[in-house]
Amino acid sequence: MAQHADESKGQSVDRSTKRDEVAAARDDPSSLRDSSVGTLERIWLKRGSGGPMDAVDAAVLDVDRGLVGNANRSRRRQVTIISHERWTELMNALGADLNPSARRANLMISGLDLQGSRGRVLLVGSARLKINGETRPCEQMDEALPGLQALMRERWGGGVFAEVLEGGEIRIADGVEWEPARVTLFDQTATIR
Repeated sequence: MAQHADESKGQSVDRSTKRDEVAAARDDPSSLRDSSVGTLERIWLKRGSGGPMDAVDAAVLDVDRGLVGNANRSRRRQVTIISHERWTELMNALGADLNPSARRANLMISGLDLQGSRGRVLLVGSARLKINGETRPCEQMDEALPGLQALMRERWGGGVFAEVLEGGEIRIADGVEWEPARVTLFDQTATIR
């Protein structure tokens, strides 16, 4: 904590910043799941329907279309996202070590919980993604690993799907965080984290 002039009078003033909180969370990996800042771990592009997933280091998010170069680019389901922590839980439960690209999602993030996030806005680098719902696992999950489909149905294990509100280039290791919710109370706007 920084020294401040008012500390000389025997008062201690905590002037921690958001940067201090992020640094502290990174020093304690167990706190990442509940922290407000996470990391973009992986990016995959799908060549075609049912085709292989190609890992890339960077990609471009396009407003109203999703990831440039991805085969599936619909209106509401432009980008699919999974959680690294949730994927690890699933693999541990099944005693497996399946590559997360088998999930066929576009992005893997760590440090944020996706469960119950419908309607929230996720900031990925400089891009903004609106979460439109839970991605329900299909039969391809059981083809990849027996029992995976049923287990993914619990606690949003299949991840989420989103639409791009603001596009831009994203890169592995970009920060991810929830955009603060804004509520209007009696003609005043408050920010809720």
